[in-house]
Amino acid sequence: MLFIDATTTRRHLGMAALIEALRAMFITGCEVPARHTHRINGGGADNDTGGTLLLMPAWRPGALLGLKAVTIFPGNGRLALPALHSSYLLFDARSGAPLAQLDGNEITARRTAAASALAASFLARADASRLLVVGSGRVASLLAEAMRAVRPITEVQVWNHRAASARALARRLCDAGINARATDDLAHAASNADIISCATLSSAALIRGEWLRPGTHLDLIGSFTPQMREADAECFSRCRVFVDTDEALAKSGDVLQAIAEGSFSAERLQGTLAGLCAGTCRGREGDDHCGDGAAQRTLFKSVGSALEDLAAAELVWRGVASESLSCKAPNEPDLPS
Repeated sequence: MLFIDATTTRRHLGMAALIEALRAMFITGCEVPARHTHRINGGGADNDTGGTLLLMPAWRPGALLGLKAVTIFPGNGRLALPALHSSYLLFDARSGAPLAQLDGNEITARRTAAASALAASFLARADASRLLVVGSGRVASLLAEAMRAVRPITEVQVWNHRAASARALARRLCDAGINARATDDLAHAASNADIISCATLSSAALIRGEWLRPGTHLDLIGSFTPQMREADAECFSRCRVFVDTDEALAKSGDVLQAIAEGSFSAERLQGTLAGLCAGTCRGREGDDHCGDGAAQRTLFKSVGSALEDLAAAELVWRGVASESLSCKAPNEPDLPS
């Protein structure tokens, strides 16, 4: 069994290759059971709040089986530890033999940003050049790289509720050769952006529909629980709405609260990422105009899928195996080219 560290995992998850791996997996599909959620009690200490264990399996019969284990312990700040840890296990789906353990944090962050970019390749204007990143965490830090793989991004603005964090991320992006700057004016930045990509843990709407000019693409990554929210209901009433999977209709606070406020319904959903990849639903149409003559606004809401994790893990596994014949395990299944 191989142990593939964060550096190696990251090295084999270049955005262009990862986006294409996700596209292929959304077309071919795989088995994705519902994720398992378990509460971990704190053990009785007054200051120990405990946490949550998430188990996310996915497999392709006759090929590979993957399992991501995620622990979320909100009280870890007092221990100077991240609140979230993640590991990914890869098995031979024919025999159950373990093949590798990969860095789950790298897989999760990079496949999340890549999924947003994959959606933008169908939904953002072909000439979209101005990106607004809302948030400054691990996933937010990857969004400029991901979007630049599918659209001609020449200007990036970063907003965060902690201004210092936005400035720090903008500096890192500049150091990587990206034209980026922090902004304190979210409304102005949003009203001038071609793509707005939000990756936060917000529980209150940050983006307002009145800010979205015609032609804007809004990408919502946070709000993966019913209590979280990044956009107001007007964003949903003004946009053609797409999701990564139908699970978003039951789990995302953005979607659920827009439905509760009467601004959206499941019947108005335009399609899923699998449908976009397979061509069974239409993305941005024609010359970017809808029936009333105004350039259409699009919205993509993701909650994440174990399908994306498996696609990323397969990409890493193939890359590592190609570097050294010693990485090939006995009876390893043939992998897709």
